[in-house]
Amino acid sequence: MSSFLAGFRALGTGFGVILRRPKLLFLGALPALISAVLLLGCLGTLIYFSGDLVGWMTPFADGWGDVGRRTLRILVGVALVGSAALLASVSFIAITLLIGGPFYEHIAEKAEEELGLDTSDDGAGVLRQLGRGVQDSVKLVLIALTGAIVLFAIGFIPVAGQIAALVLGALFGAWLITLEMVGLVFTRRGLKLADRRRALRGYRAATFGFGLPTYLLCLVPVLQLVVIPSAVVGGTLLAHRVLGPTPRESR
Repeated sequence: MSSFLAGFRALGTGFGVILRRPKLLFLGALPALISAVLLLGCLGTLIYFSGDLVGWMTPFADGWGDVGRRTLRILVGVALVGSAALLASVSFIAITLLIGGPFYEHIAEKAEEELGLDTSDDGAGVLRQLGRGVQDSVKLVLIALTGAIVLFAIGFIPVAGQIAALVLGALFGAWLITLEMVGLVFTRRGLKLADRRRALRGYRAATFGFGLPTYLLCLVPVLQLVVIPSAVVGGTLLAHRVLGPTPRESR
């Protein structure tokens, strides 16, 4: 429980830092706004064309009776849109970080300076670190897509499958968001996505203590604009906790 609360407190500290610094809030909100508009536009387009898409996906039902065909296509349509919404929610932060990488790096460094944490890197240079970040963001979007496909399949299980998909979706989203938010510190130190996964395995309670409230708050429209930069700061704090203090921080 103490580790879970530590993850929760890291997010709370992030909110405190961001709300005290309006400039950082503005810098962090802009990429989140762009990402939200893009994803909502894609989701709206999918909903608009969902009837045609579901018909294309279920040609075998053309010869069925009206009730059976409509029931099947409604279920497929709901599952399709629901899975797309889930994919959008779990990939939202990865896309936002990809769009606003330099902004969030600046926010993380300012938070580290304010909280007395080490801002040093492995000396790889800005362009190389940016390349690492882009590479890891693409991998995270692919992981989100794979998870959405699995949850899409689970959602077809009558009654229990839909409940399980919601619960598992929240847990998956929480894990993925934490994986994304600790990335700025890990990438700066030359560590890869696989290193993040291994490190967070030893801090599962803190991972979900941070990730679950972040994921749920990101589902609230407009609030996302404050949550994302706050979670960047909170994820930075959590990354330092997971990696342990550097020699500079230990002195």
